[in-house]
Amino acid sequence: MVVQDRRGGGAVVVAVACGTGLAVGLLTTGCSPDGAAADDQDPAGRAAAAAAVRGSAAALLRAGSAGVRTSMETVSGGTRVAIRGTGGYDFATSTGRLRVVLPDPAGRPGGGRQPVTEILAPGALFMKNRGAGVPDDKWVRVYTASLGDGNLVTGGATDPLAAAELLRGAREVTYQGVGRLDGVLVRHYRGTTDIGAAARQASPRTQPALTAAEQGFTTDAVPFEVYLDEDGRPRKMRQWFRFANGSPKGASVTSTTELSDFGRKVAVRLPDDRDIYAGKIASPAR
Repeated sequence: MVVQDRRGGGAVVVAVACGTGLAVGLLTTGCSPDGAAADDQDPAGRAAAAAAVRGSAAALLRAGSAGVRTSMETVSGGTRVAIRGTGGYDFATSTGRLRVVLPDPAGRPGGGRQPVTEILAPGALFMKNRGAGVPDDKWVRVYTASLGDGNLVTGGATDPLAAAELLRGAREVTYQGVGRLDGVLVRHYRGTTDIGAAARQASPRTQPALTAAEQGFTTDAVPFEVYLDEDGRPRKMRQWFRFANGSPKGASVTSTTELSDFGRKVAVRLPDDRDIYAGKIASPAR
C-alpha cells in the first residue's frame, strides 16, 4: 500500500500482511516561539520543543478518544500506491476501528474494491474483507509483535497511539511556527525520532509493537512532523519510514494520521474467536 508525501519530494511504499500493502493546508509562521527562525533556536528552545513532542502521547491518553483519518503512500521500484482510512480510536483501551480504501491496480483510490474494515487492538490487527478465499463474515487476525514493522505500516494505517508513542523518542526537534489546522490553533514541529528509544519509553500496550519495529526498518531514525493543539494533543502526525523490501533502493512509506473530535464516543467490539478465519488467504484484498 502507498501513501505519498509532497514534503521534499519524498514518497513511500508499504507492504501489507498477507499481501501487498494496504492534507490539510496549514499556514505557519516559520518562526520559533521567540520569533527567531526555526534553525536558529537556542538549546533551551529545542529542549522545550522536544519535550512538547515527547509528551503528546500522554496528552492523547488524557483525551480519551478521537475521530481518525489516515493516509499511507508507498513508493518502491517506481510503483506508487495510496491508501486512505477513516474511523475512530479509544485511547483508554488502545482499540480503534477504521474503514480502509485500497487503490485499484491502476493506483486509483477505491477502484471498485470493497473497503477493508480494520480493528486495531493491543497486540493484534483484525481485518475483514482482507483477501480472496476468506468468507465474508470472517476476520483475519494478525499478531502485531510478529510483524517485522510492528504494524506501523503493514496494515495500511498506523495505529494512532503507536504513531504518538513513536514520538517519545523524538530528537533534533525544531519548532516551525504556529497556524491553524481545520480551524484549530496548532504548533508545528519537525524532527527525527528513534524507534528503539521510543520503544523503551512506550506504554506496555504499545511497547511490543515498537520493539518489533526496531528490527524491521533500514534505520531506527524516523523523520516526522507533528501539529500539536493548545492541549498538547497531536492533530496531525506525519512519519517517513524506509525498509529494504528486496529492491535495490528499498522502499519508503509516508504515514499520515489526523485526529479530531476528541472525546467522541468510540465503541469497538473485538471479533469473537469463532469469527476468526484460520485458513489460507489466496490473494490480497479484493
